[in-house]
Amino acid sequence: MTAITQPTAVEATQAIETATSLRKLYLIRAAFSVTWVILVALFAKTSTGIATALLVIYPAWDVVGTFLDIRANRKNSTSKMPQYVNAVISIITTIAVGIALQKGVPEALIVFGIWAIGTGLIQFILGLQRRKLLGGQWPMIISGAQSTLGGTSFIILAHDPTKGITSLAGYAAFGAFYYLLAAYRLYKTAKVAAV
Repeated sequence: MTAITQPTAVEATQAIETATSLRKLYLIRAAFSVTWVILVALFAKTSTGIATALLVIYPAWDVVGTFLDIRANRKNSTSKMPQYVNAVISIITTIAVGIALQKGVPEALIVFGIWAIGTGLIQFILGLQRRKLLGGQWPMIISGAQSTLGGTSFIILAHDPTKGITSLAGYAAFGAFYYLLAAYRLYKTAKVAAV
């Protein structure tokens, strides 16, 4: 029979700091996604320039968010390699979306779909890794799986004439929802760890 060990004071402090930092980051990421969805709703059909910029900004923001995530987890002993891979994928995607937009929105949606699949898998893996240390990662695990499915649908439906940048708004809105859920769960984790 193995004994259940309680976390040391240092481990508990690190878990609280990480949970608090990630919670703040998730709230920021949710706010960005909501803002992006609102801008898409306002400008996607009326301003090609703004719609194009929004398509490029979304994966570029993911690069920033990923580096903020790495910073929030700097004291965590789990591998940061998935986040670095995610950052590289998002940088490549930002450039690729800009290039694909030269050909048209369907091509940009395909790039977006490939990106959503890749980053969704990474998010899924990170959620699984972090659940042991932080708990409350099921929203991120579900979000990663849903991102993978969403990316697949973007690729399949890219050439449907009724689809466009607005089809990505639902994807971003669900992302915001999951970030809010994860922030709430991390608040509870930090509160429990502080006791």
